[in-house]
Amino acid sequence: MEKPSKQLDYHTIRAIMERFRTAEPEPKGELEHVNVYTLVVAVALSAQATDAGVNKATRSLFKIADTPQKMLDLGLEGLTEHIKTIGLFRQKAKNVIKLSQILVDDYGGEVPSSRAALQSLPGVGRKTANVVLNMWWHHPSQAVDTHIFRVGNRTGIAPGKTVETVERAIEDHIPAEYQLHAHHWLILHGRYHCKARKPLCRTCLINDLCQFKEKTE
Repeated sequence: MEKPSKQLDYHTIRAIMERFRTAEPEPKGELEHVNVYTLVVAVALSAQATDAGVNKATRSLFKIADTPQKMLDLGLEGLTEHIKTIGLFRQKAKNVIKLSQILVDDYGGEVPSSRAALQSLPGVGRKTANVVLNMWWHHPSQAVDTHIFRVGNRTGIAPGKTVETVERAIEDHIPAEYQLHAHHWLILHGRYHCKARKPLCRTCLINDLCQFKEKTE
């Protein structure tokens, strides 16, 4: 792991967030979904997989199984066939069937809107719950994945040695008016600019404000 940068001050973080907002006022997640249930399923399937790979598998799936009951009607074998191109597909298929059954039995087929309730579902961890809360209910929750962890530490926006400390640093240091979209700005910046091996520092929007010492030319 790269050595974390020093925590940036309030004014610098504010300037960074304002640049992100100017460039992309309404950033969107790249996982395709048609309702909150399919969003939960898509995010759960995306663990250790790319959004593009998940989207490719779920386009046909969500046309026939866009509710918990329809997913149960499709069954484990039918679901497995749809998502077999995704990593860890067998375990993920079992989790989706289990969570669908719980939603039908305990929540009337509706997806609950608290982090604790979401995390009680099979295959749904804190990161998945935070993505769903942010994308569907517009709650300023911060789902820290590998991209956000890298960007937070490299730039100094939210340094931390664990996912939890980076999540807390984002919540503590990013001004409130930027909290809702911070997750998407950071993840997209990490995915397309502040890449793991060859960050595109020369064309980076926040090059002059970033603390990363090993900038590429």
